[in-house]
Amino acid sequence: MAFLPTTREEMLAQGYEQVDFVYVLGDAYVDHPSFGAAIITRTLQAFGYSCAILSQPDWHKDEEFLQFGLPRLGFLVSAGNIDSMVNHYSVNKRRRDKDYYTDDGVMGKRPDRPTIVYTQILKRLFPDVPVLVGGVEASLRRLAHYDYWDDKVRRSILMDSQADLLMFGMGENTIVEVADALASGMAVKDICYIRGTVWKTKSLDMIVDEYIMLPSYEEICKDKKTYAKSFLTQYENQDAINAKMLIEPYEGWYVVCNQPPLPLTQEQMDFTYSLPYERTFHPKYHYVPAIEEVQFSITSNRGCFGACTFCAITSHQGRVISTRSVESVVEEAKTITQMPNFKGYIHDVGGPSANFSRPTCDKQTTHGACPKKQCLWPKPCSNLKVDHTHYVDMLNAVRALPGIKKVFIRSGIRYDYLMYDKDETFFDQLVKHHISGQLKVAPEHISANALDKMGKPRKELYLKFVDKYYEKNKQFGKNQYLVPYLMSSHPGCDLNSAIELACYLKKIHHTPKQVQDFYPTPGTLATCMYYTGIDPRNMKPVYVAKTYEEKLEQRALMQFSYPKNYDIVYRALKKAHREDLIGSSSKCLIPAKKPKDSFVHRKGAHKR
Repeated sequence: MAFLPTTREEMLAQGYEQVDFVYVLGDAYVDHPSFGAAIITRTLQAFGYSCAILSQPDWHKDEEFLQFGLPRLGFLVSAGNIDSMVNHYSVNKRRRDKDYYTDDGVMGKRPDRPTIVYTQILKRLFPDVPVLVGGVEASLRRLAHYDYWDDKVRRSILMDSQADLLMFGMGENTIVEVADALASGMAVKDICYIRGTVWKTKSLDMIVDEYIMLPSYEEICKDKKTYAKSFLTQYENQDAINAKMLIEPYEGWYVVCNQPPLPLTQEQMDFTYSLPYERTFHPKYHYVPAIEEVQFSITSNRGCFGACTFCAITSHQGRVISTRSVESVVEEAKTITQMPNFKGYIHDVGGPSANFSRPTCDKQTTHGACPKKQCLWPKPCSNLKVDHTHYVDMLNAVRALPGIKKVFIRSGIRYDYLMYDKDETFFDQLVKHHISGQLKVAPEHISANALDKMGKPRKELYLKFVDKYYEKNKQFGKNQYLVPYLMSSHPGCDLNSAIELACYLKKIHHTPKQVQDFYPTPGTLATCMYYTGIDPRNMKPVYVAKTYEEKLEQRALMQFSYPKNYDIVYRALKKAHREDLIGSSSKCLIPAKKPKDSFVHRKGAHKR
């Protein structure tokens, strides 16, 4: 199967005078199932709709948007696989040097907020043609949201872009329903009934479904408590079964957010990943770096019930897990083994959390996820079903295929869910077969103050996991590292919390090579805390490190042994009245006298 056409010449060569949809994309065109644009366009193709890809058009040149002519049904617009502002800027708001979703990693091939820029151009050039926006950028900005880069509350991206319809979540079913509606002759303004869509109206007279009226955009801009309450309502209405329609008033308009799309069934998941992807970037490119980690990887599940407050996966994919059949994953693995550059290593079999391979309880299938109760936090729900059997069967089947030397798991293991499993088969298999020298896990912090605001389990469970991990390494004659992902400056993490983490890092002789500062991205509960200083779950104040100095101190404490950080760590310890950690004793983080040269320090992973 050929790539979809990316120029008018390619469109004509494939026999099309006119396509049904032109997909305008902020990324380079990669036809691989890890890329949303590939999934949506291949799904449309499978249902009989033709598509052309307009990838990274020069937004200063109208002719680039005009080259395919008038599409029969409409334009589709997506910023790409990740939010453009996250893609373009570091947490310090500095312009990144490299764009992994562009040919040769070149930065500057798309504008900031391409969903808005591209859509406004299309509405100017084709005022009567439907423009439909989707992807992560649109999905997480579907209602009014705090924007870290502007440091203000922005309107729904539907309003700012002036698109005709917004599609959110995992969109295979949604896009087919929308395409069918347009193909039937229905006007885009009348497509207001499809799950996973957001639309705007000046009158609510036609709405017959039950809905929740959110505070107006003007109200949440004026008052942070009102913003927090509105966010919580949205947060509790993200389940496809339990959620109600949400309506957000603007001056003269209403933005209407329909219920989220239903999770894909196993049969639908299998269908999505059976489509004829080329599994690489278009040949017009030299090299798109984003392909490197995923080309030989397999997505086995979607959704996450982990409840990490800094993560937007729940808002985009939902809490209910969708998973593929063993047979489907094996067929994809067989396809990978036939690729000319395959060396025998499957880089990953997983998803947002690799070892989530079933809904958390039997009730979720019919009753949905609980709106006011989490599955794992603060303690595992009494209804939680912990079962790795399906995932183990999947891994065993892939590992047994001819031509496969090793199957790694790199997309992340939920160590808490693993520890709750009384059957240790998966833990054993993980240590014996699926670690590439080191296992990366995400305790994120050690301090209870920070962990509670992160929605992560307390440190005691992590420490038990660490002990068990090394016991199993010894049992199976392995010598594998453990690399903890850790975060600084998360809401709830104050200076004393950062010092507690530094003391733990000294105890395990581990210095992180890189420190991840909390990044306030759209759609997360933690971003709401960051902006408002309020935990919307209980409306209580939350400490937030916002100044450059506070953030610098927390980062430096995680790398306290670096000579360049000495003055910062010294100042932080004095500020916290922790002079007991300055000196020559074994518990001290830094010596009393500034070193002339460098310390010997441990980098990277740690062992027991």
